[in-house]
Amino acid sequence: MSLKIAIAGSSGRMGRMLLEAVSAAPDCQLTVALDRAGSPALGQDATAFLGKTSGVLITDDLQALAHADVLIDFTRPQATLEHLKVCREHGVSVVIGTTGFEPADKDEISAAAKDISIVYAQNMSVGVNLVFKLLEVAAKSLATGYDIEIVEMHHRMKVDAPSGTALRMGEVVAGALGRDLKEVAVYDREGITGERDPSSIGFATLRGGDVVGDHTVVFAGMGERVEITHKASSRIIYSQGSLRAARFLADKPTGLFDMQDVLGLR
Repeated sequence: MSLKIAIAGSSGRMGRMLLEAVSAAPDCQLTVALDRAGSPALGQDATAFLGKTSGVLITDDLQALAHADVLIDFTRPQATLEHLKVCREHGVSVVIGTTGFEPADKDEISAAAKDISIVYAQNMSVGVNLVFKLLEVAAKSLATGYDIEIVEMHHRMKVDAPSGTALRMGEVVAGALGRDLKEVAVYDREGITGERDPSSIGFATLRGGDVVGDHTVVFAGMGERVEITHKASSRIIYSQGSLRAARFLADKPTGLFDMQDVLGLR
């Protein structure tokens, strides 16, 4: 039996990548393609850009979500939360790859997980989530005498900084060291900053061109430096990871999960 999939942001770059992945997956069926009100894509066949017909027209009617088992959403926080409310009403599971949520938004996601199943991850890449596990091991092994800095670069159109992935890396490292990222994170350095606080975790953000996503965590000690890096060359890694998450939710009626749960790395 095919898993009925809804895609949000269907005319966007990530939305189109998801549509392509779903159309190529033998165990998945595209049933809903959402886009924002006023989008020129409304009314078009969702896979017309691939040169084939799906029979699913792009719509801004959120009630169409009732026809899906799982929604995959890589849009903006406000839009995702609106979609989440409708999914909660209809018992539709949600895979959330959207970044830039405020703490109150995350509380709303947690509350919704009491009624539906949700995978929420700042990065859906299988490789990135393996890196999270490696960072936990590295942080515990290099807990003393190593300064930790996180450098990330994305395309010029990304609207939030640091990236959700970089922040999650910081959370993983801080948690492994028994620190609270909110207390030790340094996001800006300018002018006379004084010596580096050894307990801090620094972030550097680069934006430019069409970079899909580069992340490096540097453990800098006296006489050596350990760097753990992940570089994404295509958004296909996010779409494939998202489908893996959707399949994971197929037998989960409720609960909040992340990609560590999906990949069995917990």
